[in-house]
Amino acid sequence: MEATETNKDILRGGQFLVKETACEDIFTPEDFTEEQKMMKEAVIEFNDREIVAHRDRFENKDYALTEEVMRKAGELGFLGVAVPEAYGGLEMGFVSTLLTCDYISSGTGSFSTAFGAHTGIGTLPITLYGSEEQKKKYVPKLATGEWFGAYCLTEPGAGSDANSGKTKAVLSEDGTHYKISGQKMWISNAGFCSLMIVFARIEDDKNITGFIVENDPANGITMGEEERKLGIRASSTRQVFFSETKVPVENMLSTRGNGFKIAMNALNVGRIKLAGACLDSQRRVTTTAVKYASERKQFNTPIANFGAIKLKIAEMSTSAYVGESATYRAAKNIEDRIAMRVASGNTHQEAELKGVEEYAIECSILKVAVSEDIQNCADEGIQIFGGMGFSEDTPMEAAWRDARIARIYEGTNEINRMLAVGMLVKKAMKGHVDLLGPAQAVASELMGIPSFETPDFSEVLSEEKNMIAKLKKVFLMVAGSAVQKFGPALDEHQQMLMAAADILIEIYMAESAILRTEKNIKRFGEDAQKEQLAMTKLYLYHAVDIISIKAKESIISFAEGDEQRMMLMGLKRFTKYQNMPNIGAMRKLIAEKVTAENKYPF
Repeated sequence: MEATETNKDILRGGQFLVKETACEDIFTPEDFTEEQKMMKEAVIEFNDREIVAHRDRFENKDYALTEEVMRKAGELGFLGVAVPEAYGGLEMGFVSTLLTCDYISSGTGSFSTAFGAHTGIGTLPITLYGSEEQKKKYVPKLATGEWFGAYCLTEPGAGSDANSGKTKAVLSEDGTHYKISGQKMWISNAGFCSLMIVFARIEDDKNITGFIVENDPANGITMGEEERKLGIRASSTRQVFFSETKVPVENMLSTRGNGFKIAMNALNVGRIKLAGACLDSQRRVTTTAVKYASERKQFNTPIANFGAIKLKIAEMSTSAYVGESATYRAAKNIEDRIAMRVASGNTHQEAELKGVEEYAIECSILKVAVSEDIQNCADEGIQIFGGMGFSEDTPMEAAWRDARIARIYEGTNEINRMLAVGMLVKKAMKGHVDLLGPAQAVASELMGIPSFETPDFSEVLSEEKNMIAKLKKVFLMVAGSAVQKFGPALDEHQQMLMAAADILIEIYMAESAILRTEKNIKRFGEDAQKEQLAMTKLYLYHAVDIISIKAKESIISFAEGDEQRMMLMGLKRFTKYQNMPNIGAMRKLIAEKVTAENKYPF
């Protein structure tokens, strides 16, 4: 496993909300090791050669090509980056795992889905929960691409409510095997998988159980036709039917009734990897749009020179920069937490499981934020191309269609929004994150007399860091009051939870950009980071607006009278700039840098 530093202060999952993070304690893409840079270049070269060059074939539903390229990825070791060496993998750290997912996923959504389903939810459940015998038998084949994996959880009546599945597992009379019967749908890689992680219910158990099932049509397994989908057209997606499929008892994954936990923890990893998989797609869409805007002339001028196009280029670049900042920050937190657990005596299996679980809140935040950013980025890419953007002859149309699924799988964005807040509240109840103390401090501050002193914001990013601290108070004010008012019934107020989640998301994303830019200004100088500084300020400006709207919605929905007036006054105080940033000038600066480089250059 790669070496990692563990002597810095690593916050627990969710603690970013109540504790200040030093910029020196976060990881940024500028911190890639030489080994990671070499891996990045190798993956980009593979992506350009094997995936991007054959985009038309993927769009024409060439499922055989997807399987062929997956096999080539296995031969080069890309499928086994996260797999321990003992089972045929490279055993690289979590950052390298994410980096590989990031740069291999931008060729087409079809390959990205196949890759993510195999390396994530198709392989990880065995490496994280499998017995030693199961890992030795199956993981080497999955790591090398000899076999491909699929994940059978969703059913016609069990989507977001995954634990409500009807698929049954019945123990044989001689106790040697289970007979699985049921229907699964939306199964990625179904058309060419050798192995499936299948979830079924034994008798009337409260929770489902996981099984490792080899794909043998002679064993009661049949497939539906390939689904006709909006995007990811060459990703094999089928229904799978099990009819008394025999599975040896030794192929039960973990213990009876532990399937729901396996499913949820596998999805935690899938969520941050999905965010990673959307990053290079944003970079490539932005680069493609900029190149077209520089060549396309209207009124005898390249459209890249028009302010309306500069606005789009600046916003697209900003969302990519912020997504990178937040995703790699969380990835390194996970990697360091895994290393700490290994150092304290945990097995690799235990350490990785608990390391990812620790940052489940951040994984949900990233899944929502980055999946929505790539959709917006692709949409603006179409707009820059104009009528040509609507044509299948240009790559924007496919990018937009492929991006749409990211808001649905690994748990819909609505589910992930509610999960993020729900998990934070549970962490607070367990004492893992102190929300009560800071929330009470904010309540006391609202009752007190506000300071009329003018803060000194002479240092670069000092006002932005102060604003982040105030935005955290907004969340604590709104969420603290809601928890106090609704108590255990908070789960029933989904609109409230969704608004609180948006506040939480914007805080984490904006803070991550601030910390990355601050760290790089300290080592490279402010002049070398002027566009990054502009993107950071631009994103924060939008975040303040979003938080102000969402907090106001919440306050007026559950507070009345003096309480409402006091909270609205507090909201105004906590979202007030001393020096309002010049948004137009910042967008111009960012767009001109991107246009001059003729690509996303950051």
